[in-house]
Amino acid sequence: MKRLMSLILFLVVLVSACTPTPADTPTAVVPVSTATLPGPQINTTRAPDVKQSAQSYLNMWADENYEGMYAMLSRLSQDAFTKEDFIKRHQDTTNALTLVELTSEITSALTNPRDAQVGYTVNFETALVGTITRSMVMNLTMEDNVWKVQWEEGMILPELKGGNYLSMDISAPARGNIYDRDGNALVAQSEIVALGITPGGIGDEQHGALVSYLSELTGLNPDYIRSLYEYAGPDWYIPIGETARSNVDRYYSTLSTLGGLNMNYYTSRYYFDGGVAAHITGYVQSIFPEELEEYKRIGYRGDEKVGRTGLEAWGEEVLIGKKGASLYVVRPDGTIETRIGYSDSQLSQSIYTTIEKDFQAEVELAINGFRGAIVVLERDTGRVLAMASSPTYDPNLFDPNNFNSGWMLSDMLNPNENRLLNRAAQSAYPLGSVFKIITMAAALETDTFEADDVYYCGHTFTDLEGLTLYDWTYEKELPPSGDLTLSEGLMRSCNPWFYHIGLTMYQRGLTNTLAEMARDFGLGSPTGIGQIDEVSGNIPDIQNEGDAVQLAIGQASMLVTPLQVATFIAAVGNGGTLYQPQLVEKIAPADGDPTFEFEPIETGTLPVTEENLAIIQDAMRSVVANARGTARNAMLGLQIPIYGKTGTAQNLPLPPHAWFAGYTDLENPDRPDIAVVVLAENAGEGSEIAAPIFRRVIELYYYGRPSRIYPWEASLYVTRTPTSLYTETPRPEVTETPEG
Repeated sequence: MKRLMSLILFLVVLVSACTPTPADTPTAVVPVSTATLPGPQINTTRAPDVKQSAQSYLNMWADENYEGMYAMLSRLSQDAFTKEDFIKRHQDTTNALTLVELTSEITSALTNPRDAQVGYTVNFETALVGTITRSMVMNLTMEDNVWKVQWEEGMILPELKGGNYLSMDISAPARGNIYDRDGNALVAQSEIVALGITPGGIGDEQHGALVSYLSELTGLNPDYIRSLYEYAGPDWYIPIGETARSNVDRYYSTLSTLGGLNMNYYTSRYYFDGGVAAHITGYVQSIFPEELEEYKRIGYRGDEKVGRTGLEAWGEEVLIGKKGASLYVVRPDGTIETRIGYSDSQLSQSIYTTIEKDFQAEVELAINGFRGAIVVLERDTGRVLAMASSPTYDPNLFDPNNFNSGWMLSDMLNPNENRLLNRAAQSAYPLGSVFKIITMAAALETDTFEADDVYYCGHTFTDLEGLTLYDWTYEKELPPSGDLTLSEGLMRSCNPWFYHIGLTMYQRGLTNTLAEMARDFGLGSPTGIGQIDEVSGNIPDIQNEGDAVQLAIGQASMLVTPLQVATFIAAVGNGGTLYQPQLVEKIAPADGDPTFEFEPIETGTLPVTEENLAIIQDAMRSVVANARGTARNAMLGLQIPIYGKTGTAQNLPLPPHAWFAGYTDLENPDRPDIAVVVLAENAGEGSEIAAPIFRRVIELYYYGRPSRIYPWEASLYVTRTPTSLYTETPRPEVTETPEG
């Protein structure tokens, strides 16, 4: 008995020692490996939140991450739908909806140990039929302690159960037109005739009449038309151009009798007169296959033409109007079940440009034969009255329905000519001596020099050790200009004077002032025009004395666009206000008030006092009016007050670029004053080439016609010799700077 009692007492003590006290009880449950315990076990791991899982799925849907969504499907759902089918189903629906944005909200959740049901609302914001809202249910099942979606087609839209799909029926208004400021059509839908010649079919007595009518219909020079087929084979097809059918109808009784004339009719968006202002209007093209899905997503059918460049691209939204649309649910057999969305179409709007069609066409002719650009701005507002880039192109050739396209398009796209490049805004050049206007402003504003300070303008500048720089008079074998005031230095475009300014400012610690002044004049950054593409150019920081003297005459690594130059020249002329150039006068529907109207936009003020600006203006006037001015001969007899500056910018090893920039000050209320910039690439001296072109633009603007032929013309628009005058001008060496 004693032994039994002792054993019982020992067991009680042993059990008490092995039982934890409350203080020793752990606060967290530690999972026990089921491999060490016999019998069924309870999983103590917490299940994931079903709302979080559902929201993750919906977020992937909003991001169009269909592969991620598919990975969240249950095994049963993945067995029923392949990944490819799942993704395609969603993509087709997204495209049919013209989906812009998808947003969702979870509204309820019911959870069982291994199953759950989540209610959610989805808002489909579409491009064409507004917002479509649906409330749906998502069933989920637990697999490997992860909530998986039990997917079926009604989870996209309830209407899509049973294999139904969506179809959007789109009706599009006619594309809006592009007009000049007076309502003359530059671009419009039209019936067109592609014109060409088969030389062997021309009757012996018909050559003159044929060429005359083709010239009338296309605007091409008769001699040019003759040259196209003069040496062609009798059976060759020689494309000439296009014209509106209405023009052909006017002369049809005669045209139909002319042998060798080919007329191919088609209907398209027509760029009048071979594309007046082509670099402004831009062009349209069909949607490319690789773009089709992207355009359908934003509401296009896919058979439209879309703007690629210029105002056609910038104004795409207003030019296409608002498409009408009906969104249908379609059964698998192709029959319509119901319509779930609808919107009415709205007429497109037309763009009225700031340019004048006839003036623009004449300005294009004024620089024809050169590579270059002309910009004409209304001096006191920033309106672009003309913008020509040469060589130009014919946007009509982008239409494959144009019979001439197959013959002429590849030539037009010749990369050596780069016709599509708008040299007025998309190409940048050294400015040459036109930059001296800015150098003079910096000299006056920093009190480095005054207008009456005198400097001897010799043939050479030797203030930089080991380097001799030359004046333009040296190459011309003319006497040096001699003692000149600062104002006279601009008038004579004396290089040594401006080398001296750049070096003096640098040596006085104004190391980067000249570059900063140029930037304040708007150079080296976009003008902000926006309606066409433009490049920034470059105004480099001055690193040393060599940079300082070169930038002072518009050389070094500086690059500017003709549009930038026209903008600051206008500011010099109007008293110092920089205006943003603009190409759009108004935007308006066919019947209704304008939705946009032109208003001048000030972008800054020249950092020049009124007194100093007047000094610069007087110096620019002397360039034209003074007997020693570099543009005196070119402007002689022109009864319009011109303020200008010649420029000849080195571009070695090629010939220099010819510049002339200036403005008028006639104060004619019926014909506002203008700023004009002419740039002729690798054409020679600014005074010999660009200045005469500038004069013609002024005459066209104020008189409506030229009054003087160019030095290189035999008659208006007819070159005197195959080799132009300027090609005979002596060329500078690397260290020399030609005339301004």
